[in-house]
Amino acid sequence: MSTEQSGLLKGMKALITGIANEHSIAYGCAKAFRELGADLAITYATEKSRPWVEPLAQELQAELLLPLDVADANQLESVFSRIGQQWGRLDIVLHSIAWAPKDDLQGGLLRCSSEGFSRAMDISCHSFVRMAALAAPLMDKGGTLLTMSYHGASKVVPNYSVMGPVKAALEACARYLAYELGPQGIRVHAISPGPLMTRAASGLKDFGLLLNEAAHRAPLGELVDIMDVGYTCAFLATPYARRVSGETLYVDGGVNIMA
Repeated sequence: MSTEQSGLLKGMKALITGIANEHSIAYGCAKAFRELGADLAITYATEKSRPWVEPLAQELQAELLLPLDVADANQLESVFSRIGQQWGRLDIVLHSIAWAPKDDLQGGLLRCSSEGFSRAMDISCHSFVRMAALAAPLMDKGGTLLTMSYHGASKVVPNYSVMGPVKAALEACARYLAYELGPQGIRVHAISPGPLMTRAASGLKDFGLLLNEAAHRAPLGELVDIMDVGYTCAFLATPYARRVSGETLYVDGGVNIMA
C-alpha cells in the first residue's frame, strides 16, 4: 500500500462495535481502518469478553475502549456521549452485531418464539437504527455508517432460520437510513460477506457444510476472510466512494451471482 493510500482515512474518527476476538469481522474492519490512518474507538459486549477485546484494542492503538451492550440504552448513549466529549465528532460507525436465542436460531422459523424473534430483531437490527440516531449529530460534516448482513437476507439459506428475516429488515433499514441521512452527507451501507468462521457463525447448524459449499461455488474459487471485508468497508469510508450509498455490497467471491 502506498503512503498516499495509507493516509486516506487519516484524522477520521471511527467507532467499531462487535469485536469478540481476533476472528471477528469487526476486527478485520478495525485493522483496515487503522491501516488507512483512522483513529479508533472500540467496544466490548461484556466484562467476560473484555480480556479478549482489550489486547486487540491496544494492538490497534484505540483511543477509547468502552463497554457496550446494545440492549442497554444507557450504555449505548454513554458510548456516544464519551465520543462526543473526547473527539467532538465522528466519521465512521461500524455495526457488526447479531444475536438470537440459540433455541430460536436452531429450531427453524416456524418454531421461533415471539420473544426470541423480537430480541433477535432488536439486537441485530434496531440497534443499528439507534446507533444511527446517536451518531448523526456527531457527523456534522458527513460520515459513513456500515452494518453486516448476509446472503440469507435475500435468498433462503438452510438453517439460517430467524436471522434471514432479521437481516432482510436490516438491509431495508440501511436503505431508509441512507435516504433520511443523505441530506446530511451521511452514507449508509449494508455489507454482505460470504460465510466466515466467526463466533457468531458457530451457532448455526451445519455451518461447516455452508463454508465448503461457498468455496466450491465461488467464481473466485475461495472463501473470503475478515480483511477482505475490512478493506471493502475502508474503501466505502474514503472519498473514493463519496457517491455510493444505500447499497447492499457483497464481499463473497461472487457466490451471490450463482444460480
